[in-house]
Amino acid sequence: GLVWNSMMSMAGGWFFLMINEAFRLGDRDFRLPGIGAYMSVAVDEGRYDAMIGAILAMIAMIVFLDQILWRPVVVWAQKFRMEEGGHLEAQSSWFLDWLRHSRLMRWGRIVMEKRRRRNAAAATSQAPKPEATSEAVPASRWGPYVSLGVFALLMVLLLLGAWKLLDLLSAVSLDEWLDTLGAAGLTLIRVLAATALGTLWAVPAGLAIGLSPKLARILQPVVQVAASFPAPMLFPVAIAVMKVIGVSLDLWSVLLMLLGTQWYILFNVVAGAMAIPADLREAAASFNLPRWQRFRALYLPAVFPYLVTGWVTAAGGAWNASIVAEFVTYQHEVLQAHGLGAHISAATEQANFPLLAASTFVMALVVVAFNRTVWRYCYHLAERRFSMNK
Repeated sequence: GLVWNSMMSMAGGWFFLMINEAFRLGDRDFRLPGIGAYMSVAVDEGRYDAMIGAILAMIAMIVFLDQILWRPVVVWAQKFRMEEGGHLEAQSSWFLDWLRHSRLMRWGRIVMEKRRRRNAAAATSQAPKPEATSEAVPASRWGPYVSLGVFALLMVLLLLGAWKLLDLLSAVSLDEWLDTLGAAGLTLIRVLAATALGTLWAVPAGLAIGLSPKLARILQPVVQVAASFPAPMLFPVAIAVMKVIGVSLDLWSVLLMLLGTQWYILFNVVAGAMAIPADLREAAASFNLPRWQRFRALYLPAVFPYLVTGWVTAAGGAWNASIVAEFVTYQHEVLQAHGLGAHISAATEQANFPLLAASTFVMALVVVAFNRTVWRYCYHLAERRFSMNK
């Protein structure tokens, strides 16, 4: 689970690369050297040759990382599976095999073994006498004061930050607060809709990939490339389609947010499917259970804890994606949906820091409240009814 979520985290970083490396705050334009800023300039100038070159460079980099980092880690992580029986088809990685048989690894094992023996010998020679083992080690008298000082410093910084935040929020009018809360409700609906749409296709696709080592070996780099593709580059095409079919951005932004949410669900379902014990799968096959019954009685309960994690991270990704999905610039025309993400983007563009602080504050409250209620209940349900560790 950690490996697949790490891959998804890197893919999420690629999603916001264009916004992080090139953004505007009021009349100030911030740009960093990097492929994200390169893509932003290419989109602004309509340079399709530059876009294609950047996409090819990203695909080459993602495939390279998949072969030398993620694929070896996925194969190495098989040793931590909790199998009690059944046949499990082993996966392989040419780079991991090359590392295991390289001279560098042999030299490293020799060095580590020599160090282990030297440390063991030193520990044996310096072992305390039996009568000295009962002596208590004196505790440092400065430890509690240092901890208290650090805690006091953190509290001062926290109070200072809270005072600055309240000073910003005091400039927000009641009408702006009410408008921000209403926008938060609309964005919450879009977040849940994008998460639901992502679940509809990611669960069967993730089960198919995770239950088949052959499919996992073939589709893992493909899925990584698709998940790591910076979705904001597709926004101009998506907006052009939206204008052709005559749909408003209030509805279309759900699909734009889906581009940043679906992969979290897919990667977690793949991780959950790969963790299903092989003996349970063989038992289901030996009883000739129909495919739908296997899905209902084995696959879905087994991946449900992973699916909850996918929902939580997908919802977080949707909240982040709303900032760029509800406020889109297309051919020098600003398209804006009514939502909290659009509030944040508009306040950023206008350098309206009080409204920006209020919108960010409301978003944080809504996300935390939803996590502490709905998602926590789902986690408790997964632990109580669908855990395979009991």
